[in-house]
Amino acid sequence: MSGFTIAVHGGAGRLNRDNLSEARQEDIRAGLAEALRAGGDILEQGGTATDAVIAAVVVLEDDPAFNAGRGAVLNRDGRAEMDASIMEGTGRRAGAVGAVRGVRNPIQLARAVMEQTQHVLLAAEGAHALAQRLALPMAPMDYFITPLRRDQWLAVRGRENSFLDHDVKGTVGAVARDRAGRLAAATSTGGMTNKMPGRIGDSALIGAGTWAWDKTCAVSATGHGERFIRVSCAARLSALIELAGMDLGPAARQLVHEELLELDARGGLIAVGADGRWSMPYNDGGMLRGVRTEAEPARVGIWDELAAWPA
Repeated sequence: MSGFTIAVHGGAGRLNRDNLSEARQEDIRAGLAEALRAGGDILEQGGTATDAVIAAVVVLEDDPAFNAGRGAVLNRDGRAEMDASIMEGTGRRAGAVGAVRGVRNPIQLARAVMEQTQHVLLAAEGAHALAQRLALPMAPMDYFITPLRRDQWLAVRGRENSFLDHDVKGTVGAVARDRAGRLAAATSTGGMTNKMPGRIGDSALIGAGTWAWDKTCAVSATGHGERFIRVSCAARLSALIELAGMDLGPAARQLVHEELLELDARGGLIAVGADGRWSMPYNDGGMLRGVRTEAEPARVGIWDELAAWPA
């Protein structure tokens, strides 16, 4: 296959039509469609998979409808601490940031770690210092906090547990294959409502929430981060393709519907293979997702709208 493919997600979880109003559904679909437009147009013009997934995730980080960037959930201190990662499939370069504050687009900072440092993961103050040194766009804390997120935090403030933000919206991500056959994946999140300060989830960890290798697939995962880390979720899909000789679709479904559920790991993933085929399985109520290819226009869905045309 010589064409391009891009897929995006905005989280997975116990989504149903009763707790997701028509207005919110419209906001979600519009955000996903805009992310596909931003990334897909780059690919259509001959751009790279890396540029495409970054562009798509930036759109979702800027959209307060999603748990990343503006609209990120709040930790126990009532602050937005964010994680993000990027991986290129050709040389398997990667960059990630964890527990960052004040950085308008954490995915851009993750890219800077990949391209402008010798490291893969920077966290907290160290990541913030790099963002300042590179003059990346910053924003005051009030920019990130929306009324919805403040209300969610106030409802659970003082409790010991963290709460997954997947009843309405969650982590964002994008995966792509460009016309040259290069793969890339990017993921960004605010994490879990009421999480401990300093908590870093799978979205910042290469091999857990993000993975890309031109020989196998590009993956962005969303769900219960601690359990996805224990499965090495994103890299596990690549291993099923490389070592077990499975095709992308069956491998993704086995991972999501069998292996993840062995640990009661709820969520899903989006993936694109070396041949441009895609898969987007989830094991909970729904997943905010969309896909665009060289041959097909952008389509988005929350429940079974995309079931008729999986890879």
